[in-house]
This record gives sequence, C-alpha cells and structure tokens, in this order.
Amino acid sequence: MISVLIVDDQDLVRIGLRTLLDSEDDLRCAGEAADGLEAVARARETRPDVVLMDIRMSGVDGLEATRRITADPDLAGTRVIVLTTFEIDEYVFSALRAGASGFLLKDTTPVELLRAIRLVAGGEALLAPSATRKLVREFVTLAPRSREPHPQLHTLTDREREVLALVAEGLSNEEIAQRLVVSPATARTHVSRAMVKLGARDRAQLVVFAYQSGLAD
Repeated sequence: MISVLIVDDQDLVRIGLRTLLDSEDDLRCAGEAADGLEAVARARETRPDVVLMDIRMSGVDGLEATRRITADPDLAGTRVIVLTTFEIDEYVFSALRAGASGFLLKDTTPVELLRAIRLVAGGEALLAPSATRKLVREFVTLAPRSREPHPQLHTLTDREREVLALVAEGLSNEEIAQRLVVSPATARTHVSRAMVKLGARDRAQLVVFAYQSGLAD
C-alpha cells in the first residue's frame, strides 16, 4: 500500500485528491496539510511514501517544506512530487534541486497523477515528460552561476559519466542499455553507482547534477 500526504492550501483540491486516492486499492491518504509547516510536521508524523506538494502557500511555502522533508534523514524513504500551475516556474527548479522527485502540472489527468505516484513510490522520477527536461535546461540557461561541476564528479568513471548524461536525456535503464549495447542490469548498476557517489536521492537529482556539471545541454 502506497501512502500519500496531500499538501495544498485549497480545501477543494485536497478533497478531490483524497477522493481520487481512496478510489484505488493500492493507494491511501496518509493525511493532509494546508501549508508547508504543517506539511513537514505531518510528514514526520506519518512518514508517507509520497508527498503531493503544492508550491504557492502562505507562510512556509512548498519549496521550503520540500527542503526540510528531503533533508530529514528520518524521511529518507519519502519522495516529493511538486504540484504547480505553471510549466515554467522558478520554484520548480529549486524544488528539483532540493530533492523533489519531479513535478506535475495541476491540470494533469487523474490517470497521469496516479501513474506518477506509483512511479515515484517505486524509486523512479518524473523525467520522461519533455517538460521536465525543459525545466532543467531553462534553469541552467537562466542561472549560469549554478553551472558548477558536482564536487564528487571526479569520482565517476568514464562510463558512469556517460550514463549520467544519458539519464539527463530522460532515458530509462532499458534505453540506456540499448544505447550503450549493454544489459539493462549493467545500466542499472551504473546508474545506482552514480547516485551513490553523487549523493543523489533519485534520478531527478541526477539530471540536475548532470546539467549543473555540464554533462548535458
């Protein structure tokens, strides 16, 4: 059973999301929060698998709440999906850098939302949609000062750097395996080792690190 914490300052949005979750046999609502401060408290209390995090809220916003949740070692197993109204939003850039596993637009269909929750809960990240890669590219363009190599980049082997660049393209392990003519298991191993060496929570952070380090354009 995948537990989900719903964070949004609008009552109707929370009710709608809870109703959607309750309609699925493998999902349950772990709780609700109307602002970032409450979100952090509820996350520490319930330790959900996934947090659906609204960004623009009064007081402690979703960005700061995401930072606090992803920085809490007791919530290492919790993944954050940022919900936003805008496709290009500086808060989303920062949320991805802070450790969010991806983002969704608020007009996402119920089917896509449910798929995203299951995907992120399974350890993946919302990187397949071209909009995610567009966001990261846009961030690097608008904030060139952030384009600095990761301090542990030198620990990667040449093949791991190559794999990191392919992850930044949004390729799955299977697609990376096809591109490099190796087995999916080998590709998965390279991705896992890169994550460990760079201290990445998931593939979303690997993408950000790749762009910041100049391994992807």
